[in-house]
Amino acid sequence: MRYVIWGLFWIAVYLVLALFPCLVLLYGDMPGGYGFWWDFSMALGFAAASMMALMFFLTARFKRAALPFGVDIIYYFHKHISLLLFLFAAAHAIILLTTEPVVWVMLRPAQLNRYMAAGIVSLIMLALIVVSSLFRKEFQIHYDNWRLIHAFLAAAAFILVLVHIEGVGYYISTPAKRIIWGMIMGSWLLLFLYVRMVKPIRLLGKPYKVKEVIAEKGNAHTLVIVPEQHQEFDFQPGQFVWLTMFHSPFSMKEHPFSISSSPEQKGELHFTIKELGDFSRRIKYAAPGQAVYIDGPYGSFSIDRHFSEKGYVFIAGGIGIAPIRSMLRTLADRGDLRTHTLFYAASTIEKLTFYEDLNALKERLDLKIIYLLEHSPEGWQGETGFLSNMILERHLPEHFRELDYFICGPVPMIHLAEKKLHKLGVALHCLHSELFDFV
Repeated sequence: MRYVIWGLFWIAVYLVLALFPCLVLLYGDMPGGYGFWWDFSMALGFAAASMMALMFFLTARFKRAALPFGVDIIYYFHKHISLLLFLFAAAHAIILLTTEPVVWVMLRPAQLNRYMAAGIVSLIMLALIVVSSLFRKEFQIHYDNWRLIHAFLAAAAFILVLVHIEGVGYYISTPAKRIIWGMIMGSWLLLFLYVRMVKPIRLLGKPYKVKEVIAEKGNAHTLVIVPEQHQEFDFQPGQFVWLTMFHSPFSMKEHPFSISSSPEQKGELHFTIKELGDFSRRIKYAAPGQAVYIDGPYGSFSIDRHFSEKGYVFIAGGIGIAPIRSMLRTLADRGDLRTHTLFYAASTIEKLTFYEDLNALKERLDLKIIYLLEHSPEGWQGETGFLSNMILERHLPEHFRELDYFICGPVPMIHLAEKKLHKLGVALHCLHSELFDFV
């Protein structure tokens, strides 16, 4: 209930901040208007501008604001609300072009002024952000390059919006409104400095270093790091961090990885990373003593957030086992006596990361493990194929509707598991998933 209350509070804060500029502009004496469509277009434009400012707050990773939802959900919200923002900005321009002939005159090369050009370029940049974000993989844009492009376009588009608003001057012509609008924009600038300057400086002051790199099944490696002259942070099992290695914290080269070790194991952190991209392929070459910088922990995907009196059910696919392994090892370290069930799917037995470690955990936990292999070897005694209702019904305990479920893996697998469990009568509030694929 505490997280629900805080969640509602932060939703209300977002709505107030999104609407506040529009409310400020309506305060006091109103300028002479041009009719409903003109005013409606202006409202859409200012709403888009305030939402653009809030985009930077959403991705600033403030822990207190992210706690009720999880950073993965906030990033998905950021992605989808950006589409609405773009629609507002595009509608602002389209309504003016279709209802106000004077706007066409202002767009002629001989008449085009600085603030109108700024508005046009800003809208084009917003379109580029949307297209490059939705189709990044189709365009084969490298993640690191995309982040730099995304950050540059977003900051430039917002600055150009400010130039556009200042030049038009409509609704902000009075001194009081200009002061308030300036304070709003000043807050954005301070936030930008905090994220790009203050936060990296803090990370530099608390470095970690590589202790060792352990090869795992499934084309993965476990990176073991230890704090360097400071105490490591506390975290909940299942949470993740943004990790920077081979670069400085100022480089915008951080990557999100789940912690795969137990918070009860003091003095070091484990991150089990599958080779999927350029950065993850370099992990195995990290030498002992290599500097590492950690921003975290983040995430609400944790058994410490959801108590289940009769135990938990875990469903993992591929490297999605990493945060679940953290939770299972934590349960073992705490001497947990409840009954737990793990479904773990992979293409082959060689892709089952932590296969031996998970089997060893059965000696410390009342743990039932069901392995699902897409391609099973000869003589395989476990399940084959994909997760189905028959497999779930065959292995879930009788009281399965009273349990909490933690699901992590490829997005299609998560959706499939949630759909099948809900069909079996598991309440939606008992299903907890971690979404790795932010963009």
